[in-house]
Amino acid sequence: MSMNKLFNEKLNIINIGTETFKHDLDKQGVSAVQVDWRPAAGGNTDVLRALSAIEKDPRIDKANDEAVKRMKDSRPVLVDMDQAKNVISGMHEKLILHAGPPVSWEAMCGPMQGAVIGALLFEGLADNEDAARRLAASGEIEFAPCHHYQSVGPMAGVLSPSMAVHVVEDQEHGNRAFCSINEGLGKVLRFGAFGEEVLTRLAWLKETFMPVMQRALRAGDGIDIKQITAQALHMGDEGHNRNKAATSLFLREMLPSLLTHQVQDDDTKAVIDFINTNDHYFLNLSMPASKVALDAAHGIEHSTIVTAMTRNGVDFGIRVSGMGENQWFTAPANKVQGLLFPGYTEEDAALDIGDSTIAETMGIGGFTMAGAPAIVQFVGGTVEDALQYSQQMYHITGGENSNYSIPTLNFRGSPIGIDIRSVVETNILPIINTGMAHKDAGVGQVGAGLVEPPERCFYQAVTTFAEEVHV
Repeated sequence: MSMNKLFNEKLNIINIGTETFKHDLDKQGVSAVQVDWRPAAGGNTDVLRALSAIEKDPRIDKANDEAVKRMKDSRPVLVDMDQAKNVISGMHEKLILHAGPPVSWEAMCGPMQGAVIGALLFEGLADNEDAARRLAASGEIEFAPCHHYQSVGPMAGVLSPSMAVHVVEDQEHGNRAFCSINEGLGKVLRFGAFGEEVLTRLAWLKETFMPVMQRALRAGDGIDIKQITAQALHMGDEGHNRNKAATSLFLREMLPSLLTHQVQDDDTKAVIDFINTNDHYFLNLSMPASKVALDAAHGIEHSTIVTAMTRNGVDFGIRVSGMGENQWFTAPANKVQGLLFPGYTEEDAALDIGDSTIAETMGIGGFTMAGAPAIVQFVGGTVEDALQYSQQMYHITGGENSNYSIPTLNFRGSPIGIDIRSVVETNILPIINTGMAHKDAGVGQVGAGLVEPPERCFYQAVTTFAEEVHV
Protein backbone atom coordinates (compact mmCIF):
# COMPACT_ATOMS: atom_id res chain seq x y z
CA MET A 1 0.00 0.00 0.00
CA SER A 2 1.42 3.40 -0.99
CA MET A 3 1.82 6.13 1.62
CA ASN A 4 -0.63 8.38 -0.26
CA LYS A 5 -3.30 5.69 -0.18
CA LEU A 6 -2.67 5.02 3.50
CA PHE A 7 -3.24 8.63 4.51
CA ASN A 8 -6.33 8.96 2.36
CA GLU A 9 -8.06 6.19 4.34
CA LYS A 10 -9.69 6.42 7.78
CA LEU A 11 -7.10 5.54 10.41
CA ASN A 12 -7.77 3.24 13.37
CA ILE A 13 -5.23 4.43 15.92
CA ILE A 14 -3.99 2.58 18.99
CA ASN A 15 -2.04 4.77 21.40
CA ILE A 16 0.28 2.87 23.75
CA GLY A 17 1.67 4.40 26.91
CA THR A 18 1.31 8.09 27.75
CA GLU A 19 -2.19 9.50 27.13
CA THR A 20 -0.94 12.91 25.94
CA PHE A 21 -0.94 11.86 22.27
CA LYS A 22 -4.48 10.48 22.54
CA HIS A 23 -5.69 13.76 24.03
CA ASP A 24 -4.31 15.60 20.99
CA LEU A 25 -6.10 13.18 18.67
CA ASP A 26 -9.34 13.61 20.61
CA LYS A 27 -9.16 17.38 20.10
CA GLN A 28 -8.86 16.79 16.35
CA GLY A 29 -11.85 14.44 16.30
CA VAL A 30 -9.69 11.43 15.41
CA SER A 31 -10.81 8.07 16.79
CA ALA A 32 -8.17 6.42 18.97
CA VAL A 33 -7.98 3.65 21.57
CA GLN A 34 -5.77 4.08 24.64
CA VAL A 35 -3.74 1.08 25.82
CA ASP A 36 -2.39 1.37 29.34
CA TRP A 37 1.02 -0.23 28.98
CA ARG A 38 4.16 -0.19 31.04
CA PRO A 39 7.36 -2.13 30.52
CA ALA A 40 7.84 -5.18 32.76
CA ALA A 41 8.97 -4.30 36.29
CA GLY A 42 8.03 -0.69 35.54
CA GLY A 43 11.26 -0.45 33.54
CA ASN A 44 13.51 -1.12 36.55
CA THR A 45 16.66 -2.47 34.88
CA ASP A 46 17.95 -4.39 37.92
CA VAL A 47 14.64 -6.20 38.35
CA LEU A 48 14.39 -6.82 34.59
CA ARG A 49 17.85 -8.40 34.63
CA ALA A 50 16.83 -10.68 37.52
CA LEU A 51 13.55 -11.57 35.81
CA SER A 52 15.39 -12.46 32.61
CA ALA A 53 17.65 -14.84 34.56
CA ILE A 54 14.75 -16.87 35.99
CA GLU A 55 12.02 -16.42 33.41
CA LYS A 56 12.53 -19.54 31.30
CA ASP A 57 14.06 -22.04 33.74
CA PRO A 58 12.29 -25.44 33.43
CA ARG A 59 13.26 -26.29 37.02
CA ILE A 60 11.13 -23.39 38.20
CA ASP A 61 8.17 -24.43 36.07
CA LYS A 62 8.37 -27.99 37.41
CA ALA A 63 8.66 -26.78 41.01
CA ASN A 64 5.71 -24.43 40.55
CA ASP A 65 3.57 -27.23 39.15
CA GLU A 66 4.31 -29.23 42.30
CA ALA A 67 3.46 -26.27 44.56
CA VAL A 68 0.12 -25.74 42.82
CA LYS A 69 -0.61 -29.48 42.99
CA ARG A 70 -0.03 -29.54 46.76
CA MET A 71 -2.32 -26.56 47.22
CA LYS A 72 -5.09 -28.21 45.21
CA ASP A 73 -4.63 -31.62 46.87
CA SER A 74 -4.87 -30.21 50.40
CA ARG A 75 -7.84 -31.50 52.47
CA PRO A 76 -8.48 -29.05 55.33
CA VAL A 77 -10.73 -30.41 58.07
CA LEU A 78 -11.78 -28.70 61.31
CA VAL A 79 -10.88 -31.33 63.89
CA ASP A 80 -10.87 -29.53 67.24
CA MET A 81 -11.03 -26.37 69.32
CA ASP A 82 -8.80 -25.58 72.27
CA GLN A 83 -6.88 -22.83 73.99
CA ALA A 84 -3.93 -21.59 71.95
CA LYS A 85 -1.38 -22.60 74.59
CA ASN A 86 -2.58 -26.22 74.46
CA VAL A 87 -2.19 -26.72 70.71
CA ILE A 88 0.24 -24.17 69.25
CA SER A 89 3.80 -25.42 69.57
CA GLY A 90 6.06 -22.87 71.27
CA MET A 91 3.22 -20.77 72.69
CA HIS A 92 4.03 -19.45 76.16
CA GLU A 93 2.44 -17.18 78.74
CA LYS A 94 4.12 -14.00 77.54
CA LEU A 95 3.95 -14.55 73.79
CA ILE A 96 1.52 -12.45 71.78
CA LEU A 97 1.02 -13.32 68.11
CA HIS A 98 -0.06 -10.72 65.56
CA ALA A 99 -0.96 -10.40 61.89
CA GLY A 100 1.52 -9.55 59.19
CA PRO A 101 5.32 -9.67 59.01
CA PRO A 102 7.38 -8.92 62.15
CA VAL A 103 6.74 -5.57 63.86
CA SER A 104 7.79 -4.11 67.22
CA TRP A 105 5.37 -2.69 69.78
CA GLU A 106 6.67 0.83 69.13
CA ALA A 107 6.05 0.51 65.38
CA MET A 108 2.60 -1.09 65.62
CA CYS A 109 -0.38 0.81 64.22
CA GLY A 110 -3.22 1.96 66.49
CA PRO A 111 -5.60 -0.99 66.01
CA MET A 112 -2.84 -3.55 66.56
CA GLN A 113 -1.71 -1.83 69.75
CA GLY A 114 -5.34 -1.75 70.86
CA ALA A 115 -5.69 -5.49 70.27
CA VAL A 116 -2.47 -6.17 72.19
CA ILE A 117 -3.81 -4.11 75.10
CA GLY A 118 -6.99 -6.18 75.01
CA ALA A 119 -5.02 -9.43 74.98
CA LEU A 120 -2.91 -8.39 77.98
CA LEU A 121 -6.05 -7.41 79.91
CA PHE A 122 -7.73 -10.69 78.93
CA GLU A 123 -4.72 -12.71 80.11
CA GLY A 124 -4.68 -10.88 83.45
CA LEU A 125 -1.17 -9.58 82.81
CA ALA A 126 -2.39 -5.99 83.23
CA ASP A 127 -5.43 -4.50 84.94
CA ASN A 128 -5.85 -1.29 82.94
CA GLU A 129 -4.83 0.32 79.65
CA ASP A 130 -1.87 2.26 81.03
CA ALA A 131 -0.43 -0.83 82.73
CA ALA A 132 -0.90 -2.82 79.52
CA ARG A 133 0.95 -0.19 77.50
CA ARG A 134 3.83 -0.13 79.98
CA LEU A 135 4.08 -3.92 79.93
CA ALA A 136 3.98 -4.07 76.13
CA ALA A 137 6.82 -1.54 75.94
CA SER A 138 8.89 -3.13 78.73
CA GLY A 139 10.46 -5.93 76.71
CA GLU A 140 8.85 -8.63 78.88
CA ILE A 141 6.35 -9.55 76.17
CA GLU A 142 7.48 -11.39 73.07
CA PHE A 143 5.75 -10.42 69.85
CA ALA A 144 5.78 -12.64 66.75
CA PRO A 145 3.81 -13.06 63.52
CA CYS A 146 0.99 -15.62 63.60
CA HIS A 147 2.53 -17.12 60.46
CA HIS A 148 5.67 -18.11 62.42
CA TYR A 149 3.47 -20.31 64.61
CA GLN A 150 1.31 -22.03 61.97
CA SER A 151 -1.46 -19.52 62.71
CA VAL A 152 -3.41 -16.76 61.02
CA GLY A 153 -5.56 -13.95 62.38
CA PRO A 154 -7.87 -11.44 60.68
CA MET A 155 -7.16 -7.68 60.90
CA ALA A 156 -4.85 -7.09 63.92
CA GLY A 157 -4.70 -10.89 64.23
CA VAL A 158 -3.71 -10.75 67.89
CA LEU A 159 -3.67 -14.15 69.58
CA SER A 160 -2.74 -14.79 73.22
CA PRO A 161 -2.21 -18.07 75.12
CA SER A 162 -5.66 -18.43 76.71
CA MET A 163 -7.72 -17.58 73.65
CA ALA A 164 -9.85 -20.24 71.99
CA VAL A 165 -8.72 -21.32 68.52
CA HIS A 166 -9.92 -23.51 65.68
CA VAL A 167 -7.65 -26.45 64.88
CA VAL A 168 -7.64 -27.23 61.14
CA GLU A 169 -5.74 -30.25 59.86
CA ASP A 170 -4.67 -30.93 56.28
CA GLN A 171 -5.55 -34.61 56.07
CA GLU A 172 -3.60 -34.98 52.82
CA HIS A 173 -0.27 -33.61 54.07
CA GLY A 174 -0.64 -33.91 57.86
CA ASN A 175 0.09 -30.32 58.90
CA ARG A 176 -2.13 -28.11 61.06
CA ALA A 177 -3.06 -24.43 61.30
CA PHE A 178 -4.80 -22.37 63.98
CA CYS A 179 -7.09 -19.35 64.02
CA SER A 180 -9.10 -17.47 66.60
CA ILE A 181 -12.91 -17.45 66.66
CA ASN A 182 -14.60 -14.66 64.71
CA GLU A 183 -16.16 -12.28 67.24
CA GLY A 184 -18.67 -10.75 64.83
CA LEU A 185 -18.90 -7.06 63.92
CA GLY A 186 -18.85 -3.90 65.99
CA LYS A 187 -16.31 -3.24 68.74
CA VAL A 188 -14.15 -6.35 68.57
CA LEU A 189 -10.54 -7.19 69.37
CA ARG A 190 -9.45 -7.74 65.78
CA PHE A 191 -10.27 -4.10 64.96
CA GLY A 192 -8.38 -2.86 68.01
CA ALA A 193 -11.21 -2.49 70.55
CA PHE A 194 -10.49 -3.58 74.13
CA GLY A 195 -13.41 -2.41 76.28
CA GLU A 196 -15.36 -4.47 78.80
CA GLU A 197 -17.74 -5.88 76.18
CA VAL A 198 -14.75 -7.17 74.17
CA LEU A 199 -13.21 -8.90 77.18
CA THR A 200 -16.56 -10.37 78.23
CA ARG A 201 -17.07 -11.84 74.78
CA LEU A 202 -13.56 -13.33 74.71
CA ALA A 203 -14.16 -14.93 78.10
CA TRP A 204 -17.49 -16.40 76.92
CA LEU A 205 -15.82 -17.82 73.81
CA LYS A 206 -13.22 -19.54 75.99
CA GLU A 207 -15.45 -20.69 78.87
CA THR A 208 -18.73 -21.56 77.12
CA PHE A 209 -18.47 -21.55 73.33
CA MET A 210 -15.24 -23.55 73.08
CA PRO A 211 -16.22 -26.44 75.39
CA VAL A 212 -19.55 -26.93 73.60
CA MET A 213 -17.91 -26.95 70.17
CA GLN A 214 -15.03 -29.05 71.43
CA ARG A 215 -17.31 -31.85 72.62
CA ALA A 216 -19.23 -31.83 69.35
CA LEU A 217 -16.09 -31.93 67.20
CA ARG A 218 -14.36 -34.63 69.23
CA ALA A 219 -17.45 -36.84 68.97
CA GLY A 220 -17.32 -36.80 65.16
CA ASP A 221 -14.88 -37.02 62.26
CA GLY A 222 -14.41 -33.28 61.80
CA ILE A 223 -15.91 -30.79 59.37
CA ASP A 224 -14.64 -30.73 55.77
CA ILE A 225 -13.83 -27.05 55.16
CA LYS A 226 -12.80 -27.57 51.54
CA GLN A 227 -16.16 -29.05 50.62
CA ILE A 228 -18.05 -26.19 52.28
CA THR A 229 -15.89 -23.59 50.53
CA ALA A 230 -16.45 -25.20 47.13
CA GLN A 231 -20.22 -25.19 47.63
CA ALA A 232 -20.31 -21.67 49.04
CA LEU A 233 -18.50 -20.32 45.97
CA HIS A 234 -21.49 -21.55 43.96
CA MET A 235 -23.86 -19.71 46.32
CA GLY A 236 -22.48 -16.18 46.05
CA ASP A 237 -19.59 -16.24 48.56
CA GLU A 238 -15.99 -15.44 47.64
CA GLY A 239 -14.30 -16.79 50.76
CA HIS A 240 -12.94 -13.61 52.33
CA ASN A 241 -15.43 -10.81 52.98
CA ARG A 242 -18.62 -12.61 52.00
CA ASN A 243 -19.20 -15.78 54.02
CA LYS A 244 -22.98 -15.88 54.41
CA ALA A 245 -23.48 -19.17 52.56
CA ALA A 246 -20.38 -20.84 54.05
CA THR A 247 -21.38 -19.93 57.61
CA SER A 248 -24.86 -21.37 57.03
CA LEU A 249 -23.44 -24.56 55.52
CA PHE A 250 -20.99 -24.91 58.42
CA LEU A 251 -23.76 -24.55 60.99
CA ARG A 252 -25.81 -27.18 59.17
CA GLU A 253 -22.84 -29.58 59.38
CA MET A 254 -22.34 -28.86 63.08
CA LEU A 255 -25.97 -29.10 64.20
CA PRO A 256 -26.31 -32.91 64.45
CA SER A 257 -23.29 -33.17 66.78
CA LEU A 258 -24.23 -30.06 68.73
CA LEU A 259 -27.73 -31.36 69.37
CA THR A 260 -26.70 -34.94 70.11
CA HIS A 261 -23.61 -34.63 72.28
CA GLN A 262 -24.40 -31.64 74.50
CA VAL A 263 -25.71 -31.57 78.05
CA GLN A 264 -26.50 -27.93 78.83
CA ASP A 265 -29.29 -26.84 76.50
CA ASP A 266 -28.95 -23.14 77.28
CA ASP A 267 -25.26 -23.13 76.35
CA THR A 268 -25.92 -25.12 73.17
CA LYS A 269 -28.63 -22.68 72.12
CA ALA A 270 -26.30 -19.72 72.78
CA VAL A 271 -23.57 -21.32 70.65
CA ILE A 272 -25.98 -21.97 67.77
CA ASP A 273 -27.34 -18.42 68.00
CA PHE A 274 -23.82 -16.97 68.00
CA ILE A 275 -22.84 -18.73 64.76
CA ASN A 276 -26.24 -18.16 63.16
CA THR A 277 -26.12 -14.39 63.69
CA ASN A 278 -22.46 -13.97 62.65
CA ASP A 279 -22.21 -13.95 58.86
CA HIS A 280 -18.42 -13.67 59.07
CA TYR A 281 -17.91 -16.74 61.27
CA PHE A 282 -16.58 -18.90 58.43
CA LEU A 283 -13.77 -16.45 57.62
CA ASN A 284 -11.85 -17.80 60.62
CA LEU A 285 -12.15 -21.29 59.11
CA SER A 286 -11.42 -20.28 55.53
CA MET A 287 -8.16 -18.68 56.68
CA PRO A 288 -6.56 -21.70 58.44
CA ALA A 289 -7.85 -23.94 55.64
CA SER A 290 -5.93 -21.77 53.16
CA LYS A 291 -2.94 -21.67 55.52
CA VAL A 292 -2.50 -25.46 55.70
CA ALA A 293 -2.66 -25.72 51.90
CA LEU A 294 -0.07 -22.99 51.40
CA ASP A 295 2.22 -24.32 54.12
CA ALA A 296 2.14 -27.68 52.33
CA ALA A 297 3.31 -25.86 49.18
CA HIS A 298 6.15 -24.05 50.95
CA GLY A 299 9.78 -25.15 50.86
CA ILE A 300 9.83 -26.51 47.29
CA GLU A 301 13.26 -25.85 45.81
CA HIS A 302 13.21 -23.45 42.84
CA SER A 303 9.52 -22.57 43.25
CA THR A 304 8.51 -18.93 42.69
CA ILE A 305 4.95 -19.42 43.98
CA VAL A 306 3.79 -17.07 46.75
CA THR A 307 2.80 -19.01 49.88
CA ALA A 308 1.69 -16.09 52.06
CA MET A 309 0.60 -12.48 51.66
CA THR A 310 0.00 -10.58 54.88
CA ARG A 311 0.05 -7.09 56.42
CA ASN A 312 0.38 -5.56 59.87
CA GLY A 313 -0.98 -2.04 59.29
CA VAL A 314 2.55 -0.76 58.66
CA ASP A 315 4.13 -3.20 56.17
CA PHE A 316 2.86 -5.65 53.58
CA GLY A 317 4.84 -8.89 53.30
CA ILE A 318 5.00 -11.88 50.97
CA ARG A 319 6.65 -15.28 51.38
CA VAL A 320 7.85 -17.44 48.46
CA SER A 321 7.88 -21.24 48.36
CA GLY A 322 11.48 -21.71 47.23
CA MET A 323 12.91 -19.40 49.88
CA GLY A 324 13.19 -19.37 53.69
CA GLU A 325 10.28 -20.36 55.92
CA ASN A 326 10.20 -16.98 57.66
CA GLN A 327 11.82 -14.89 54.92
CA TRP A 328 9.59 -11.90 54.16
CA PHE A 329 9.76 -9.38 51.36
CA THR A 330 8.16 -6.21 52.67
CA ALA A 331 7.18 -2.69 51.68
CA PRO A 332 4.94 -0.04 53.25
CA ALA A 333 1.28 -1.11 53.30
CA ASN A 334 -1.18 0.70 51.04
CA LYS A 335 -4.38 2.56 51.86
CA VAL A 336 -7.59 0.60 51.25
CA GLN A 337 -9.98 2.22 48.76
CA GLY A 338 -13.66 1.47 49.25
CA LEU A 339 -16.85 2.24 51.14
CA LEU A 340 -16.73 3.91 54.55
CA PHE A 341 -19.38 3.62 57.24
CA PRO A 342 -21.42 6.80 57.89
CA GLY A 343 -19.53 9.40 59.87
CA TYR A 344 -16.03 8.31 58.83
CA THR A 345 -13.59 9.68 56.25
CA GLU A 346 -10.52 8.26 54.52
CA GLU A 347 -8.37 10.00 57.12
CA ASP A 348 -9.91 7.82 59.84
CA ALA A 349 -8.80 4.51 58.28
CA ALA A 350 -5.65 2.61 59.15
CA LEU A 351 -3.39 1.24 56.44
CA ASP A 352 -3.97 -2.27 55.08
CA ILE A 353 -3.89 -4.85 57.89
CA GLY A 354 -4.48 -8.57 58.56
CA ASP A 355 -3.55 -12.16 57.69
CA SER A 356 -6.83 -12.64 55.82
CA THR A 357 -4.99 -12.13 52.51
CA ILE A 358 -4.15 -15.81 52.92
CA ALA A 359 -7.49 -16.26 51.11
CA GLU A 360 -6.27 -14.43 47.99
CA THR A 361 -2.97 -16.29 48.20
CA MET A 362 -5.03 -19.48 47.93
CA GLY A 363 -6.94 -18.12 44.93
CA ILE A 364 -10.23 -17.18 46.61
CA GLY A 365 -11.38 -13.88 48.11
CA GLY A 366 -10.64 -11.11 45.63
CA PHE A 367 -9.65 -13.74 43.05
CA THR A 368 -13.19 -15.20 42.99
CA MET A 369 -15.20 -11.97 43.18
CA ALA A 370 -16.58 -12.75 39.72
CA GLY A 371 -18.79 -15.36 41.38
CA ALA A 372 -19.86 -13.09 44.25
CA PRO A 373 -21.35 -9.99 42.61
CA ALA A 374 -23.04 -8.85 45.83
CA ILE A 375 -19.60 -8.25 47.39
CA VAL A 376 -19.35 -4.94 45.52
CA GLN A 377 -22.09 -3.56 47.78
CA PHE A 378 -19.67 -4.05 50.70
CA VAL A 379 -16.27 -3.17 49.18
CA GLY A 380 -17.26 -0.87 46.31
CA GLY A 381 -17.05 -1.06 42.54
CA THR A 382 -19.41 -2.69 40.04
CA VAL A 383 -20.28 -6.22 39.00
CA GLU A 384 -18.27 -5.66 35.81
CA ASP A 385 -15.26 -4.73 37.97
CA ALA A 386 -15.62 -7.98 39.93
CA LEU A 387 -15.63 -10.01 36.72
CA GLN A 388 -12.57 -8.20 35.39
CA TYR A 389 -10.60 -8.60 38.63
CA SER A 390 -11.03 -12.38 38.60
CA GLN A 391 -10.15 -12.65 34.92
CA GLN A 392 -7.00 -10.59 35.42
CA MET A 393 -5.72 -12.93 38.11
CA TYR A 394 -5.30 -15.78 35.61
CA HIS A 395 -2.42 -13.77 34.09
CA ILE A 396 -0.32 -13.97 37.28
CA THR A 397 -1.07 -17.49 38.53
CA GLY A 398 0.38 -20.89 37.69
CA GLY A 399 -2.83 -22.92 37.45
CA GLU A 400 -6.57 -23.24 37.87
CA ASN A 401 -8.20 -24.87 40.86
CA SER A 402 -11.09 -27.03 39.67
CA ASN A 403 -12.01 -27.66 43.34
CA TYR A 404 -13.05 -24.01 43.58
CA SER A 405 -14.86 -23.07 40.38
CA ILE A 406 -16.54 -19.79 39.40
CA PRO A 407 -20.06 -20.22 37.98
CA THR A 408 -20.13 -16.83 36.22
CA LEU A 409 -16.95 -17.74 34.31
CA ASN A 410 -18.57 -20.93 33.00
CA PHE A 411 -17.35 -22.83 36.09
CA ARG A 412 -13.73 -22.14 35.30
CA GLY A 413 -11.40 -23.18 38.12
CA SER A 414 -10.25 -20.29 40.31
CA PRO A 415 -6.80 -18.79 39.56
CA ILE A 416 -4.29 -20.37 41.94
CA GLY A 417 -0.55 -20.10 42.54
CA ILE A 418 0.65 -16.48 42.36
CA ASP A 419 3.98 -16.49 40.49
CA ILE A 420 6.30 -13.62 41.40
CA ARG A 421 7.72 -13.75 37.84
CA SER A 422 4.31 -13.19 36.28
CA VAL A 423 3.46 -10.32 38.63
CA VAL A 424 6.66 -8.51 37.71
CA GLU A 425 6.40 -9.28 34.00
CA THR A 426 2.76 -8.17 33.59
CA ASN A 427 2.64 -5.38 36.19
CA ILE A 428 -0.63 -6.96 37.39
CA LEU A 429 -0.85 -7.02 41.18
CA PRO A 430 -3.06 -9.43 43.19
CA ILE A 431 -6.45 -7.92 44.01
CA ILE A 432 -7.54 -8.08 47.65
CA ASN A 433 -10.87 -7.23 49.26
CA THR A 434 -10.68 -6.35 52.92
CA GLY A 435 -12.13 -4.55 55.92
CA MET A 436 -10.87 -1.18 57.15
CA ALA A 437 -9.97 -0.55 60.77
CA HIS A 438 -9.91 2.87 62.42
CA LYS A 439 -6.36 4.16 62.74
CA ASP A 440 -6.77 4.71 66.49
CA ALA A 441 -6.85 1.98 69.11
CA GLY A 442 -10.20 1.05 70.59
CA VAL A 443 -12.54 2.35 67.86
CA GLY A 444 -13.21 -0.60 65.54
CA GLN A 445 -14.18 -1.06 61.89
CA VAL A 446 -14.85 1.95 59.67
CA GLY A 447 -15.49 0.35 56.28
CA ALA A 448 -14.35 -2.13 53.63
CA GLY A 449 -12.75 -1.94 50.22
CA LEU A 450 -10.13 -3.08 47.74
CA VAL A 451 -6.36 -2.88 47.87
CA GLU A 452 -3.25 -4.19 46.10
CA PRO A 453 0.13 -5.19 47.53
CA PRO A 454 3.01 -2.77 46.96
CA GLU A 455 4.85 -3.83 43.82
CA ARG A 456 8.18 -3.47 45.63
CA CYS A 457 7.55 -6.75 47.53
CA PHE A 458 7.58 -8.64 44.24
CA TYR A 459 10.57 -6.73 42.87
CA GLN A 460 12.55 -7.67 45.98
CA ALA A 461 11.46 -11.31 45.76
CA VAL A 462 12.44 -11.68 42.09
CA THR A 463 15.80 -10.00 42.62
CA THR A 464 16.66 -12.01 45.73
CA PHE A 465 15.48 -15.26 44.14
CA ALA A 466 17.75 -14.68 41.14
CA GLU A 467 20.73 -13.91 43.38
CA GLU A 468 20.31 -16.50 46.15
CA VAL A 469 18.31 -19.40 44.75
CA HIS A 470 18.76 -19.46 41.00
CA VAL A 471 22.19 -21.09 40.56
